Amino acid sequence: MDLAAVAMDAGRSRGRRWPEPVHPYRGEYARDRDRVIHSRAFRRLEAKTQVFTTRYSDHFRNRLTHTIEVAQIARTVAQALGLNTDLAEALALMRDFGDRFEHNLHALRIVEQFEQRYLDFPGLNLTFEVREGIVKHSRDYSPADFPELAEYELDLRPPLEAQLMNAVDEIAYNSADLDDGFEARLLQIGMLREELPFLTGIYDEVDRGHPSGRTKLKIGETIKRLLDYLATDLIEQTRRLVSTTGARNTDDIRRWPRRLAGFSPQVGENNKALKTFLYRRLYDHPAIVEERDRSVEALEQLFRYYLAHPETKPQYYSELAAREPRHRVVCDYIAGMTDHFLLRQHRELLGSPASI
Repeated sequence: MDLAAVAMDAGRSRGRRWPEPVHPYRGEYARDRDRVIHSRAFRRLEAKTQVFTTRYSDHFRNRLTHTIEVAQIARTVAQALGLNTDLAEALALMRDFGDRFEHNLHALRIVEQFEQRYLDFPGLNLTFEVREGIVKHSRDYSPADFPELAEYELDLRPPLEAQLMNAVDEIAYNSADLDDGFEARLLQIGMLREELPFLTGIYDEVDRGHPSGRTKLKIGETIKRLLDYLATDLIEQTRRLVSTTGARNTDDIRRWPRRLAGFSPQVGENNKALKTFLYRRLYDHPAIVEERDRSVEALEQLFRYYLAHPETKPQYYSELAAREPRHRVVCDYIAGMTDHFLLRQHRELLGSPASI
């Protein structure tokens, strides 16, 4: 499929900080995607909890499986819109590198500083467009408040491939968390009937077509149709919005005063209702809250310990703390930990049997 006129063409990339020869059979964004996949930070996502720990089951999503699902949806949506699928996939794989504290800037530091895999340059040496998408995919930064990000032209919008990421991420985690919530038996069909009429309608349609089917499979089919409902609307609404602008290229998309990728008003409201439902019925469930509170307590205790004892961090982070704010370096170090390593550090440094 030819790239749409408003898609990012890898051949027009602004390139890398450290120039590299063109690869004979991989485009620039495909190389970025592959570098992310082969990074240590990406592998560590396997040992990071998404919502449910292994206390419930070994089959629930973790941060790695969630990221892979986001990348799959991103590639599908980008392809349907005629956008650059390699760029969309690379950005989707980066989307979950940062936790919930300024995750954009943390992810940027990962690819520019913490990943040390190459002899010729620090970091992953990703293209400008992927680094820009990491910074700008989910929010707008004020040029006055973040002068250190001036190279990313904060007064302009990111390309469409980056603009899609927030909605794609919501599609992935809303549908996945719904699925895992039913699997954990913390959610029931009656809850949908009370609070989510639009999703009840999808389930009833499935039920009419398969009256004797197993409930578990009907729930699975409902969630599959939900994902399709959200992704289709994202594709169609984004196409409509771009069409109304008359945009002819990526420069027009960048200069448009607002972002153009997103859900239609009605589907956006339904998606918001689904998020509210998940918070009330799942994320704030006492069993989940109990585990989350223990995790937060362990994180806070480690944070305070490393601030007071900077020499206990690896040498690289200790050297970095001499050039950057100590609290930021500590945050970055802890954010890179797997759940198992965090628990081991907590036990060895603080002598307490924290559990997550």
